[in-house]
Amino acid sequence: MCVLVPAVLIRVAAVLGYPAPMWFGDSPEYLESAIEGRPGETRPSGYSLLLWLLKPFHSLTVVVSVQHVLGLLTGVLVYVLVWRAARDVVRPWAAGVLGAALTVPVLLPVHQVALEHMLMSDSLFTFLLLAAVAAVLWRRRMTWWLGALAGVFAAGTSLTRSAGLPLIAVILVAMLLRRAGWRACAGAVAAFVLPIVGYMFAFQHVYGEFAMARAGNIWLYGRTADFADCRVIEPRPELAVMCPEHTDPRISPAFASLWTKDSPFRDLPGWIYGERSDRLAGEFAREAITEQPADYARVVVRDTLRAFEWERSPYPTPWTWLQYEFPEGASWSDEQDELAARYDPEGETRVVDPWAGIVLGYQDRVVMPGTVLGLLLLGGLAGALPYARFRGRWTPMRPVRHWATGALLPWGTSLALLVIPAATADFDYRYVLPAVPFACVALALAVLPPRRDGAEAEAPAEPESVPAGSG
Repeated sequence: MCVLVPAVLIRVAAVLGYPAPMWFGDSPEYLESAIEGRPGETRPSGYSLLLWLLKPFHSLTVVVSVQHVLGLLTGVLVYVLVWRAARDVVRPWAAGVLGAALTVPVLLPVHQVALEHMLMSDSLFTFLLLAAVAAVLWRRRMTWWLGALAGVFAAGTSLTRSAGLPLIAVILVAMLLRRAGWRACAGAVAAFVLPIVGYMFAFQHVYGEFAMARAGNIWLYGRTADFADCRVIEPRPELAVMCPEHTDPRISPAFASLWTKDSPFRDLPGWIYGERSDRLAGEFAREAITEQPADYARVVVRDTLRAFEWERSPYPTPWTWLQYEFPEGASWSDEQDELAARYDPEGETRVVDPWAGIVLGYQDRVVMPGTVLGLLLLGGLAGALPYARFRGRWTPMRPVRHWATGALLPWGTSLALLVIPAATADFDYRYVLPAVPFACVALALAVLPPRRDGAEAEAPAEPESVPAGSG
């Protein structure tokens, strides 16, 4: 409660001080898809489905309130996972203290609160992915229905953000290491595939393509624009139009190649949505990676490490990173006003004092540097040490098996959430925050000792109740 109460209070102040959501470049497509009840063109529409479900309230304030509740539930789920893993290996009060301490980076930093307040998919994405991980870790021996539940949540994650799609592989590998059994694994695969295929059929019905989104290659092209050298690639004449230009050093090459005057897509029919644009972008990206693998690896490592910087810098543009903070004043463009009115006829951007002042004061003081996330991940890795103290002496504890069956899934998920955007699109500060809950869970499961063999022998009749991190 010592963490949950202030977390609730700052979110209440945020809703009272900023009744309308903060907008980002992706927000109009999400909202328009919800209003028109169709899939989005360039992004999966799981978040739009949530907006559609909330549409009968005709209130954007309800939308941000629900997103703040999802943020709180994410923190509560972190606590529950840590407490279940700790309750049989440390004293109950210590399990509670550890769980509460590891919810602080999830519930209290202002950028977590601000991201929940945006008209964006991130809070839903994080909650669904953590729920999928929790289903895998909930019992030491998984049942088929837990596997199916993990698959359903993983599918929801993938339909909310395309970065979630490869994470099903991380989940399945963890299930195999935990000896989940073929029924649980089959249940997870089936429960994952069916919603994805169903969505692809719906997308085909609207756009004529059996896919999850159109223009799927442009994001990877933007990634390669950071290092691609056409003198090395030597593209064929039709492909040469994709050779990147970068005239403004303040803007990242990935952003410039898609959204500025330097973008080659401005000279192609259909802009980024055109069939030719997608085809050329995919071909150029593959050739760039094939011909310059070391350069590709360099930018992926560089942008992954950006997540651990102590202070934020103006990246990918001088204005993007500032959009993830509560503003002193607020205004919407005419286009945003018009679109918002179709969803919430009484909605308008407002800054209400004294609540907004409280949020801005909080914003100046409660910030989590990216270095903290790096320490959490290092702590989870270092927690897999070869010895642990049992009954007053240090004894081997088979660290690889203990880590692989407990902390490896959330640790690998956290790292993947940082690497995937760096490898397929570009770095952005909002991609860092979803990795935090998983790093917190991983640290707890890594440092907690496994249950002693004697404890397991004393209770053979209830193997499913063994907490997730107990080895």
